[in-house]
Amino acid sequence: MPTIHRFDCAATILHGGGSRHQLGSLTKELGGSRALVVTDPGVVALGYVDEIVASLKAAGIEACIFSDVQPDPTKQNVLDGLAVLQAEGCDLVVALGGGSPIDTAKVIAVLPNNPADMATFAGRHKIPHAGVPLIAIPTTAGTGSELTKVAVITDTDRDVKMMMLSAPLQPRAAIQDFELTMTMPPALTAAVGVDTFTHGLEAYVSRKANAMSDPLALSCISLVAQFLRRAYADPGDREAREAMMVASGQGGMAFSNSSVCLVHGMSRPIGAVFHVPHGLSNAMLLPTVTRFSVGGAPQRYAEAARALGITDREHNDTYACDALCDWLETLNRDLKIMRLSEWKHADAEKFAQNKAKMAQDAIDSGSPANNPKVPSVEEIVQLYEKVW
Repeated sequence: MPTIHRFDCAATILHGGGSRHQLGSLTKELGGSRALVVTDPGVVALGYVDEIVASLKAAGIEACIFSDVQPDPTKQNVLDGLAVLQAEGCDLVVALGGGSPIDTAKVIAVLPNNPADMATFAGRHKIPHAGVPLIAIPTTAGTGSELTKVAVITDTDRDVKMMMLSAPLQPRAAIQDFELTMTMPPALTAAVGVDTFTHGLEAYVSRKANAMSDPLALSCISLVAQFLRRAYADPGDREAREAMMVASGQGGMAFSNSSVCLVHGMSRPIGAVFHVPHGLSNAMLLPTVTRFSVGGAPQRYAEAARALGITDREHNDTYACDALCDWLETLNRDLKIMRLSEWKHADAEKFAQNKAKMAQDAIDSGSPANNPKVPSVEEIVQLYEKVW
């Protein structure tokens, strides 16, 4: 039987500076009359919610605000947002923020038509029915969540991050306004920027890579190489900010329709146990996991190095793979990405007690099985120790 790949993406993508001001007309186009705006306290404080509500009201759309979303959103965050959606009679959801509000909004939007325990959504293609229309507006250039069919929600009872991948989670529309990212501080720009690179690289080397996702992944890799350091050094660099927003979306579309691999599999348990933000934990892991993995797909990793512009076809794949690993280590140093042991909630005793469970949770997530080199539980423990 031939291999068949599925590619899902938003029906509409608006991108460019100021595109957020077209939210009202886009909402009307999708048939919405009363929108639930899902966001977090930090975005509210920046004043962006006021702009969004103004755009909605100018188009005759009523708006309700749900801002009780925390980093690493939980099942309870989703249920609280669903209660507001139902109590207010909202027929459309607008997500505004980073990956946490967008992931929360995705699950809120599907629950009215899929009344089941969220634990049953974990895994691939477990959500049977489309939800209410969702428009996603990112305020960071990192997760690419506005253009993916993926959500990650923490089950605090089990200390497990539930990865859900289903077409109904795909936002109907996305608005990529890079101006919303220009308030990101350098440390956040760095972490989510390396996260973007991780999405592009893992999508490209994944065992589920395909002809539709490959060009997006390589473009993502190339853009990050050109513009991440610029965005980190100068938050007001509009060209760099716009390029990183494009890269973030491309990386999101690529991995959502290929897959993530070992970095993400190991990242989720770090977030669940130590509450490290997703982008930062990916960044902590990427150089070490890449050096472990290159032998599984040297041609693919070499092509990624060439897309970065750090080598060319005069050098063989082994040279290119080494150059890639060295480049990633240098990037993390330049961007001041910390080690896991330096994280504010890190605890050596807790790490020792949890590393074996974290490794098993990583395996159980399914993502490591897509890695070019599939690790054992023992090898993942060793990788955690190196990253610590």
